[in-house]
Amino acid sequence: MTKEFPNWLSLTEQAAALNSRELSSVELVTAHLDRIAEINPATNAIVTLEPERALVAAREADRRRTAGEEGLPPLFGVPMTHKDTHDTAGIRTTYGSELFVDHVPQRTSTVVARLQGAGVISTGKSNVPEFAAGAHTANHVFGTTRNPFDLTRSAAGSSGGAAVAIACGVQAAGDGSDTGGSLRLPASFNNIVGLRPSHGWIPRTFPEDPWQWLSQPGFMARTVDDVAWLMELSNDTGSARSSPHFWPMRWEATDLSGIVVGFSPDLGGLVELEAEVRDVVAGAASVFADLGARLTETVPDLSEARNVFRTARAYEFAANLREVDEAHPRRLKASLQADVDAGLALIAPDLFDFDRARARLWVAMNDFFSTHEVLVTVTSQVLPFSADEEYPTRINSRPVEDYMAWVDSTTLISATGCPALSVPAGFSSSGLPIGLQIIGPVGGDATVLRVARCFEAATGYARRRPDL
Repeated sequence: MTKEFPNWLSLTEQAAALNSRELSSVELVTAHLDRIAEINPATNAIVTLEPERALVAAREADRRRTAGEEGLPPLFGVPMTHKDTHDTAGIRTTYGSELFVDHVPQRTSTVVARLQGAGVISTGKSNVPEFAAGAHTANHVFGTTRNPFDLTRSAAGSSGGAAVAIACGVQAAGDGSDTGGSLRLPASFNNIVGLRPSHGWIPRTFPEDPWQWLSQPGFMARTVDDVAWLMELSNDTGSARSSPHFWPMRWEATDLSGIVVGFSPDLGGLVELEAEVRDVVAGAASVFADLGARLTETVPDLSEARNVFRTARAYEFAANLREVDEAHPRRLKASLQADVDAGLALIAPDLFDFDRARARLWVAMNDFFSTHEVLVTVTSQVLPFSADEEYPTRINSRPVEDYMAWVDSTTLISATGCPALSVPAGFSSSGLPIGLQIIGPVGGDATVLRVARCFEAATGYARRRPDL
């Protein structure tokens, strides 16, 4: 069974099969590459592939394991593609931009380096929107990534290629990043798990900006346990304390007795929801009650969150892309160019007001989490939309003002700095996945994982696979 269907094993199971030598790394890498060949013509999830390099690494992994070498890393010989905005030394990394179509970096980003340090074999790159801007995975270099549950629909973004690869059994788990929902939204659209962690769980090392807090690297997988394990490994592999913020990971899973949950699908009326999304997420309340949690309808005061998010996002995009914009004037896609321009236009009073607003938001979240362990809400306000659109232009009868407004459900949470996870919550009448978002206090990532694990075990929605 293991050798026939190794792609559908969890990350934990793949590692165990390799360590017991029930499965070889060459067999696992070959199955990984074969699955890409099967699903990629339809989904366009993987955009750069290094099969020869991967097989050489797999043969070496098998040689060392057969020789009885001790102290091998826990994921030694497991294949994985990486998000195309994460630098990988020696492997093309385009950032989804025509300006970097032949770019091969000399360094590896911290999150990928941690995976490689844990023994992962890097096989290639997964698709992204240009510079990870926007929650729909499409660009002018590689085209559009399509949802495996309905190939006419979006896979979301910006970690859409990675999410599709995981959902389709290419790999058990993978890295991504999340500014305004780029791990959570693809997880929701593809029926997998995605965690945006607290700042510092996965540290950035120079020349990355260790103080950049809005965009966070993180992981997706088909199970909560695998996300939790990657969180542990990414903290323990290398020098996690190179980050200015650090909390040691503690993972345990029990029932939810005594847990107080603030439950509100629309965040107290703050976000507009499609009817099927609202109904499916509302039905999750009984699951939490059956697990022993006490539910309230209380939500934190998020009135400052929209402006905080948009200011921080403009600042980070301008800081990260200013030199690209100067070298290639007006070559960025229109929506991204507008973000960079907004960041460059910020003046000192804007930043003073931003700091005060962020402080008020911090107090509001601390007040909420003084009486609640987690906040539970919707991940995406809409079902997966047409892959031919950049973003949905209406939610119910209300026009969507721009390409960020349809994801207020995740961007408002990003502004708080709190860890947030999307877990499968059910399906629409047409079989499209719907995700539930679980949010905890800053540093409370283990609590979020614990609650999500209990929900996952009680519902079983994550076991449903796309039929390609």
